[in-house]
Amino acid sequence: EYELVVGDVDRLRRLNEALGHERTDLVLSALASRLAAAFPQDASAARIGEDEFAIIVPKTAAHTSYRVREALEQPLRVAGFDIYPTVSIGALVVEGGPDAPDAAELLRRVELAVESAKAAGRGGSAAYGRALESDSLSRLALEADLRNAFVRGEIVPFFQPIVNLNTGAVAGFEALARWRHPRRGLVPPDEFLGLTADLGMMNELGLLMMTQSARQLAEWLERHPLAGRLFCSVNLSVGEIERPHLCEDVARVIKESGLPRGALKLEVTEGDIMRDTERAAEVLQSLKDVGASLALDDFGTGFSSLSYLARLPFDTLKIDRYFVLTMNKDEGSAKIVKSVVNLGRDLSLEVVAEGVENAELARLLLEAQCHYGQGFGYAPALPAQEAEVYLAESLADGSAPIKQRSA
Repeated sequence: EYELVVGDVDRLRRLNEALGHERTDLVLSALASRLAAAFPQDASAARIGEDEFAIIVPKTAAHTSYRVREALEQPLRVAGFDIYPTVSIGALVVEGGPDAPDAAELLRRVELAVESAKAAGRGGSAAYGRALESDSLSRLALEADLRNAFVRGEIVPFFQPIVNLNTGAVAGFEALARWRHPRRGLVPPDEFLGLTADLGMMNELGLLMMTQSARQLAEWLERHPLAGRLFCSVNLSVGEIERPHLCEDVARVIKESGLPRGALKLEVTEGDIMRDTERAAEVLQSLKDVGASLALDDFGTGFSSLSYLARLPFDTLKIDRYFVLTMNKDEGSAKIVKSVVNLGRDLSLEVVAEGVENAELARLLLEAQCHYGQGFGYAPALPAQEAEVYLAESLADGSAPIKQRSA
């Protein structure tokens, strides 16, 4: 009897985007060396995929999963960067004998455990059991439903208000994808966005969101002329900035919807920029030329923002919600928020703070002279009809109320 344990390095794609293939390979090599050193000679370790390590140990070995995690999650420094890996772990106890499954079946089972661990969030662990087989069948059914969801129009944008902190008025919305499943109801994004990526449908989702959001924004502008320079932000998925015909699609969406220049705002992550900065600069400028405005999302969480920010045609910086949520409790977060706001002002960029959960955070952001805020303190992402009601009430009252909750 022995134990098969597989560790899947979380967010390797994000690491690859930030560091590049060569540096990421150094990270993986270091992890492999640590794993090999953590176990006795009667254990067998191997890299079995781009981001996966497997180890087989006698069942008499103690705390195998814990030791795998301890080996792989120690921080390391590569090319001047501090890396803090996390690992999702799946485990399987294997009994020998003539009826034992073959290697392919064993790997299939332990991969089910890994997927279960990943579903629980980064750094999770799970052991294989028969219940996972049922979960796997459910995932297959969900995959089939998701493919049909695009055809049936079940994927729709919800809209989270973005509020002008100086005036309190709604300045725009961020469009976020939601799935209205005919039997399960509203499927949470964390249950289908990863699946959409696994199916290779993120570009399709991005175009759908742009088209529907632009059309909806145009209708609101027509019905509510007092809304002025209302905008709508749409996220570009990882790698979408590199897809062929992106600029042509954006130009067509803006033309067909009749939106004014800058009303459709595209949010780009830092990882997308860093893969090929020169190529990204060309694409971003082309997107600006066809009438889109541009926001750099989750600013401050990457590795080398300042090295390229001044020469890329962004209009907006978005401060990651972590810094905003903790700015009233952590002096470091407060300084980062103020620094980003000051940087935005120096570069003539607007700044949006995500994660505004209460009136105190809104006050602190206003004192820091941040332009816009969004978060549950104002409203969650709303269906289009409710978002329009929220907009209309804001226009009637002159401001969008924030929940008076304690921090």
